[in-house]
Amino acid sequence: MTGPRPPVRVAVIGLGWAGRSIWLPRLAAHPDYLVTAVVDPSAATREAAVASLPSATPLCEVDDLADAAADLAVVAVPNHLHTSVATRLLRRGFSVFLEKPVCLSTREAGELAEAERAGGAMLLAGSAARYRRDVVALCATSGSLGAIRHVDLSWIRARGVPDGVGWFTRRALSGGGASVDLGWHLLDMIEPLLGPVGIVQVAGAVSRDFVNDDASRAGWRRDAASGTTGDVEDTVRALLVTDTGVSVGLRAAWASHEPRDVTEIRVHGSAGNAVLRCTFGFSPNRLPAPVLTVRRHGVTETVAVEPEPVGAEYEHQLARLPELLADPANRGRAISEAHRSVDVIERLYASVPGLEPSSAPGTPGTPDRLPGARPVVRR
Repeated sequence: MTGPRPPVRVAVIGLGWAGRSIWLPRLAAHPDYLVTAVVDPSAATREAAVASLPSATPLCEVDDLADAAADLAVVAVPNHLHTSVATRLLRRGFSVFLEKPVCLSTREAGELAEAERAGGAMLLAGSAARYRRDVVALCATSGSLGAIRHVDLSWIRARGVPDGVGWFTRRALSGGGASVDLGWHLLDMIEPLLGPVGIVQVAGAVSRDFVNDDASRAGWRRDAASGTTGDVEDTVRALLVTDTGVSVGLRAAWASHEPRDVTEIRVHGSAGNAVLRCTFGFSPNRLPAPVLTVRRHGVTETVAVEPEPVGAEYEHQLARLPELLADPANRGRAISEAHRSVDVIERLYASVPGLEPSSAPGTPGTPDRLPGARPVVRR
């Protein structure tokens, strides 16, 4: 008879907004984890982090992490560093939980896959929306809708342009705008709803009407204004077609003319439709509660969804990680899904008229303007 499983020893790499606000407090409070190290170039930031974590060693560089110091590295560095940091850790045998976007190009996805094989460790992806109770309920309901014909995925913020100390809205550092940020969460819904499908057609359009408007910034993130000018899109609209003939509509916007931040997932089947209206993420400007409805033959039924606190999906994902880490069959799975998502984003950008190829994710270079861009507005 085996005893209780020892806690997973975790090193948190990167103490920006996601590291400080999402992962570190939840890891510290979770009985299945022990934070043994925090890594950040800012001495003040890492010392503040370990003030309440006596088990954690503060480190300046990821290479300072001792081989036996952790069972898992939670990587929450800026987007352009994801692959370089994660591959170094994977090659040393550390399993890695990598914040989304997992990678910024299909080339980087290949580098991660090779590093995972070389080190014998496992990469897991930090995209938590599929762990929400309302999303789980939607996926369970979709099984009764007959053959799925079309899915609409949208996440529209009223005001929510991030700053990220200047890197979030710079394409060379972020890999893209709303397509890479909000769009990654929406693309992560495809697998739970449709299974492991391929995407055979992608067409999209992007615009940049709000990205440099101070009134459209995500004030709830409490980012300090960097003074940089963003060159990424704040809005994306796309149509995808799977290799099974299902069409997928995608719309994501950091800012809009809407009064609230709303996420909506519509599943259209041969026997009925299901609609989930909720708000992903942490914005306080949200719907009061998720609503899941099913319509068959003109009759609409509301499906009960158990309420949960904002951000609970991240705790649900953490609860699953030890089980996922213990199963060797999961090696390669996260990278395969990430490859599909970033391939869609690459092809989406490539389909946009007037958007220079050098502006594709993971590639240096920025365009002079995006379609629909307007002058900077200061308020």
